[in-house]
Amino acid sequence: MEARGLAAWWRAGPPAPAGPSAVGTLPKGPLAAFARIYLPRSTTCIPGNRCTLLRDGVSAFPAMLEAIRCAQRSIRLETYMLLDDAVGQVFARALREAAARGVEVRVLYDALGSWGLPRAFIADLRAHQVAVRAFRPFGYGTWRRLVHRDHRKLLVVDGGGGGVAFIGGINIAAPWAPLGVGRGWRDDVLQVEGPAVQALERCCRAGWRHQHFRTPVPTRRRAKSGLTRGRPSRSGEIGLLVLGSRRSIHRAYLEALAAARWRVSISAAYFLPDRRLLHALLAAARRGVVVRLILNRWSDHPLLQLASRGLYEQLLAAGVQILEWREGVIHSKTAAVDGIWGTVGSFNLERMSLRFNHEANVAFADPRLARAVERSFEEDCARCTPLTLQAWRSRPWWWKLAERACFLFRKLM
Repeated sequence: MEARGLAAWWRAGPPAPAGPSAVGTLPKGPLAAFARIYLPRSTTCIPGNRCTLLRDGVSAFPAMLEAIRCAQRSIRLETYMLLDDAVGQVFARALREAAARGVEVRVLYDALGSWGLPRAFIADLRAHQVAVRAFRPFGYGTWRRLVHRDHRKLLVVDGGGGGVAFIGGINIAAPWAPLGVGRGWRDDVLQVEGPAVQALERCCRAGWRHQHFRTPVPTRRRAKSGLTRGRPSRSGEIGLLVLGSRRSIHRAYLEALAAARWRVSISAAYFLPDRRLLHALLAAARRGVVVRLILNRWSDHPLLQLASRGLYEQLLAAGVQILEWREGVIHSKTAAVDGIWGTVGSFNLERMSLRFNHEANVAFADPRLARAVERSFEEDCARCTPLTLQAWRSRPWWWKLAERACFLFRKLM
């Protein structure tokens, strides 16, 4: 009966939406058995987590500040951009107050991403017992080492147990604040509670030590005490893969795309995939999978945007649906496959994330959470303009020339 149920479900198509809740629960029976197909081989799921998808700074900033205010033991903030603006000042005040309560507070920011951060801002934090470090400031090592940046966006509170973590694409800066205070950039953050918080804290510790970034994979000894190798959690909550290196995130994308049967939904702030990812997207579309990409119409990196448009005709010809975000900038790095697999984090589908940046994502094979990601994606689709192959081919020649020129020099971006 179990085998018949699996076959019937596989033929029937993707699962229906599982209600409005953004908190996922792992299904029992045939669906749970199929969930493992989308996970990378030889990986470890950390079971027993509760997750909530937060849209934009409107939802993420209040939740992050509340977690900081409730911290009892430790706070670890790792971010690419930390700016001295309205949002940065609010977070600095919350961190100073936490340190005054005796909480251990550590802040790691990227020196390039936070270019222009005043020394007085840092000095004020340090004067209130907040430990602050810049990741690879200028003058640190060779030019080759300076290219490698810390692109992670992590906040871990009380990671030793009973804590909460936030992972996504939102930096501590005003562009992610609502219009009127900031620019209202569109982004996603996943709030995580449970055992995976400890793995995310290990990512922060590695960054603090400036050591080589590796995926925090529990050992076999720890796997015997509750971790399930190669399959999702059976505890009724979400099994998460904490992907702390760009290679592990890249592999997770490739294996999920190879397993896709019905639909692929990807929001990409910056889109210039390598050959393997591009071929995986094209192959999925050519075998009948509905592949949808939400990309920026106007980006804060215009040259990279022009280079990425050099791929549009090939994608559209293969049947990939491209939807251009028309309301400011979309900065999310979120994907869902078949309403089962999904990922949220800092990883962009472009050269810097693929080869240089230190990144962190979480991946999951949970239908309810994946459907929450897809519902968020559908909401974004209503604010996008779809492209057609015929209209794209008829664009002005000067746009084609600019796109071709930028695409030829894409390796310099």
